[in-house]
Amino acid sequence: MALTERTELIEEHDWSNELIGEMATVGDYVQLMKLRVMSLVVFTALVGMIIAPVAIHPVLGFIALVCIGVGAGASGALNMWFDADIDAVMSRTAKRPVPSGRVTPDAALAFGMTLALGSVSVLGLVAGWFAAGLLAFTIFFYAVVYTMWLKRWTSQNIVIGGAAGALPPMIGWAVMTGSVSLQSFVLFLIIFLWTPPHFWALSLFKAEEYARAGVPMLPVVAGNPATRRQIFYYVVALALSGFLPVVVGPSGIAYGVAAAVLGGIFVYRAWQLLRTDEENERRNAVRVFTYSILYLFLLFAVLAGEHIVRLMVAS
Repeated sequence: MALTERTELIEEHDWSNELIGEMATVGDYVQLMKLRVMSLVVFTALVGMIIAPVAIHPVLGFIALVCIGVGAGASGALNMWFDADIDAVMSRTAKRPVPSGRVTPDAALAFGMTLALGSVSVLGLVAGWFAAGLLAFTIFFYAVVYTMWLKRWTSQNIVIGGAAGALPPMIGWAVMTGSVSLQSFVLFLIIFLWTPPHFWALSLFKAEEYARAGVPMLPVVAGNPATRRQIFYYVVALALSGFLPVVVGPSGIAYGVAAAVLGGIFVYRAWQLLRTDEENERRNAVRVFTYSILYLFLLFAVLAGEHIVRLMVAS
């Protein structure tokens, strides 16, 4: 989006109006934290903590997990602060607190910065400054590198920017061990490869809105057929990467079977989308998008569950 277009969109909203922000509620500030994204971050970080080869006190682990979640909330708030102009012209985001006028941009910025500084500081005191540094980098990468730069300037925005969403398992591992490892990087890689097909499937049936907002998502720049091909390629790579925990550890047969079944279904869904006609494209894109969420949740749940069962048997 050109700077002049962004300025025009911002000027359509009278941010200085005294009424703006007067109706802000606790729920509005909670919404700024993007709870759905936060829940995925907390879940994948928890899996990283569970499969780590060491243990910490449960209370410290819980506090660390809360810090990671709050850090994700900080990223969401800073994203909503900066993207208010884009959110205002897209139907799925127009009712968010900032573009709707319930929370002022200054309040959203202050809220996000407070959460960011607080979460990183507490995590550093509880779990060490290496894990805190990873959390700080994740917040910075999402809020600055992705939101302020990549999202508006390249069709590869979600590919490169997806690194921020892929880091939580490594943060969880670092909380437990004070370092990162090949095992934690494998979890990072799975989420990194999962992110583009997940969001490109969404952008296929929201392409007109992204175009109107000036966001160069892949369907807007390269067209839908090219996007469908890229989704398929990434899903195949993702399905193959799903077996890496079997190769490098710490997973076993149960996870391997789950990875094969879940990955096979995902590849089939992506193939259907690749071969679809224009009439059925939206339906198949929605199927890929919704299944992608189920895929990641089940894959990580089986990985964690298998590890817990193994520990119970060993004890």
